[in-house]
Amino acid sequence: MLSLAKTTGYAIAAISHLDPPGGRPVGLRDIARRARVPYAYLAKRMPGLVAAGLVRSVRGKRGGVLLARPPEEITLLQVSEAVEACQWLGRCLLGLVTCSDERACPVHNFWKDARQQIEFTLRYTTLADVVAHERRMARSRVAQ
Repeated sequence: MLSLAKTTGYAIAAISHLDPPGGRPVGLRDIARRARVPYAYLAKRMPGLVAAGLVRSVRGKRGGVLLARPPEEITLLQVSEAVEACQWLGRCLLGLVTCSDERACPVHNFWKDARQQIEFTLRYTTLADVVAHERRMARSRVAQ
Protein backbone atom coordinates (compact mmCIF):
# COMPACT_ATOMS: atom_id res chain seq x y z
CA MET A 1 0.00 0.00 0.00
CA LEU A 2 1.37 3.35 -1.05
CA SER A 3 1.01 6.19 1.43
CA LEU A 4 2.67 9.41 2.43
CA ALA A 5 5.46 9.20 4.95
CA LYS A 6 4.56 8.69 8.58
CA THR A 7 6.16 12.08 9.23
CA THR A 8 3.51 13.86 7.15
CA GLY A 9 0.70 11.83 8.69
CA TYR A 10 1.86 12.65 12.20
CA ALA A 11 2.22 16.34 11.37
CA ILE A 12 -1.29 16.52 9.90
CA ALA A 13 -2.75 14.65 12.87
CA ALA A 14 -0.95 16.93 15.33
CA ILE A 15 -1.80 20.30 13.82
CA SER A 16 -5.42 19.27 13.29
CA HIS A 17 -5.66 19.50 17.09
CA LEU A 18 -4.46 23.10 17.27
CA ASP A 19 -6.58 26.19 17.80
CA PRO A 20 -6.72 28.75 15.01
CA PRO A 21 -5.01 32.15 15.35
CA GLY A 22 -6.36 33.99 18.38
CA GLY A 23 -7.14 30.70 20.12
CA ARG A 24 -5.49 29.04 23.08
CA PRO A 25 -1.96 27.68 22.72
CA VAL A 26 -1.64 23.96 23.45
CA GLY A 27 1.44 22.24 24.87
CA LEU A 28 3.23 19.63 22.78
CA ARG A 29 2.59 16.85 25.29
CA ASP A 30 -1.16 17.51 25.12
CA ILE A 31 -1.08 17.56 21.32
CA ALA A 32 0.90 14.32 21.21
CA ARG A 33 -1.61 12.64 23.52
CA ARG A 34 -4.69 13.91 21.65
CA ALA A 35 -3.28 13.12 18.20
CA ARG A 36 -1.70 9.82 19.29
CA VAL A 37 1.66 10.96 17.95
CA PRO A 38 4.94 10.16 19.74
CA TYR A 39 6.00 13.25 21.69
CA ALA A 40 9.67 13.01 20.65
CA TYR A 41 8.66 12.78 17.00
CA LEU A 42 6.37 15.78 17.32
CA ALA A 43 8.97 17.86 19.16
CA LYS A 44 11.47 17.16 16.40
CA ARG A 45 9.08 18.21 13.58
CA MET A 46 7.41 21.23 15.19
CA PRO A 47 10.27 23.65 14.36
CA GLY A 48 9.76 22.91 10.65
CA LEU A 49 6.06 23.72 10.94
CA VAL A 50 6.89 26.96 12.75
CA ALA A 51 9.56 27.90 10.18
CA ALA A 52 7.06 27.28 7.36
CA GLY A 53 4.62 29.73 8.96
CA LEU A 54 1.97 27.09 9.60
CA VAL A 55 2.25 27.04 13.39
CA ARG A 56 3.04 29.79 15.89
CA SER A 57 4.90 29.12 19.12
CA VAL A 58 3.97 31.03 22.27
CA ARG A 59 6.43 31.09 25.17
CA GLY A 60 5.65 31.36 28.83
CA LYS A 61 3.60 29.69 31.52
CA ARG A 62 0.53 29.47 29.30
CA GLY A 63 2.56 28.89 26.17
CA GLY A 64 2.35 26.24 23.54
CA VAL A 65 1.54 26.23 19.86
CA LEU A 66 -1.42 27.23 17.74
CA LEU A 67 -2.06 27.63 14.05
CA ALA A 68 -0.41 30.66 12.48
CA ARG A 69 -3.15 30.89 9.83
CA PRO A 70 -6.77 29.74 9.63
CA PRO A 71 -7.06 26.01 8.84
CA GLU A 72 -8.77 26.87 5.54
CA GLU A 73 -5.50 28.49 4.42
CA ILE A 74 -3.20 25.57 5.26
CA THR A 75 -2.94 22.85 2.62
CA LEU A 76 -1.76 19.31 3.19
CA LEU A 77 0.94 19.91 0.58
CA GLN A 78 2.29 22.79 2.71
CA VAL A 79 2.39 20.50 5.74
CA SER A 80 4.20 17.79 3.80
CA GLU A 81 6.71 20.29 2.41
CA ALA A 82 7.36 21.67 5.90
CA VAL A 83 8.19 18.34 7.51
CA GLU A 84 9.75 16.30 4.73
CA ALA A 85 10.18 18.52 1.67
CA CYS A 86 7.87 16.21 -0.35
CA GLN A 87 10.77 13.86 -1.02
CA TRP A 88 8.35 11.21 -2.26
CA LEU A 89 7.29 13.36 -5.22
CA GLY A 90 10.48 12.99 -7.21
CA ARG A 91 11.45 9.40 -6.54
CA CYS A 92 11.01 6.45 -8.81
CA LEU A 93 8.28 4.16 -7.53
CA LEU A 94 10.66 1.21 -7.90
CA GLY A 95 13.52 3.11 -6.26
CA LEU A 96 15.70 3.09 -9.37
CA VAL A 97 18.27 5.89 -9.31
CA THR A 98 18.56 5.93 -13.10
CA CYS A 99 14.84 6.33 -13.76
CA SER A 100 13.94 9.53 -15.64
CA ASP A 101 11.81 10.70 -18.56
CA GLU A 102 14.73 9.84 -20.83
CA ARG A 103 15.38 6.43 -19.25
CA ALA A 104 12.04 5.32 -17.89
CA CYS A 105 11.48 2.28 -15.71
CA PRO A 106 8.48 0.02 -16.47
CA VAL A 107 6.14 2.02 -14.16
CA HIS A 108 7.58 5.49 -14.82
CA ASN A 109 4.60 6.93 -16.72
CA PHE A 110 2.09 5.51 -14.24
CA TRP A 111 4.00 6.98 -11.30
CA LYS A 112 4.49 10.33 -13.01
CA ASP A 113 0.72 10.64 -13.55
CA ALA A 114 -0.08 9.38 -10.04
CA ARG A 115 2.37 11.85 -8.45
CA GLN A 116 0.69 14.72 -10.30
CA GLN A 117 -2.75 13.60 -9.10
CA ILE A 118 -1.54 13.20 -5.51
CA GLU A 119 0.17 16.58 -5.54
CA PHE A 120 -2.99 18.21 -6.95
CA THR A 121 -5.14 16.64 -4.22
CA LEU A 122 -2.74 17.68 -1.44
CA ARG A 123 -2.51 21.21 -2.88
CA TYR A 124 -6.30 21.66 -2.70
CA THR A 125 -7.12 19.73 0.48
CA THR A 126 -6.90 21.93 3.54
CA LEU A 127 -6.45 21.32 7.22
CA ALA A 128 -10.08 22.47 7.61
CA ASP A 129 -11.11 19.58 5.35
CA VAL A 130 -9.25 17.14 7.61
CA VAL A 131 -10.82 18.57 10.78
CA ALA A 132 -14.31 18.43 9.24
CA HIS A 133 -13.73 14.83 8.17
CA GLU A 134 -12.58 13.82 11.65
CA ARG A 135 -15.64 15.45 13.20
CA ARG A 136 -17.96 13.57 10.80
CA MET A 137 -16.21 10.30 11.64
CA ALA A 138 -16.51 10.95 15.39
CA ARG A 139 -20.24 11.69 15.06
CA SER A 140 -20.83 8.52 13.05
CA ARG A 141 -19.00 6.44 15.68
CA VAL A 142 -21.19 7.93 18.41
CA ALA A 143 -24.36 7.29 16.40
CA GLN A 144 -23.56 3.58 16.00
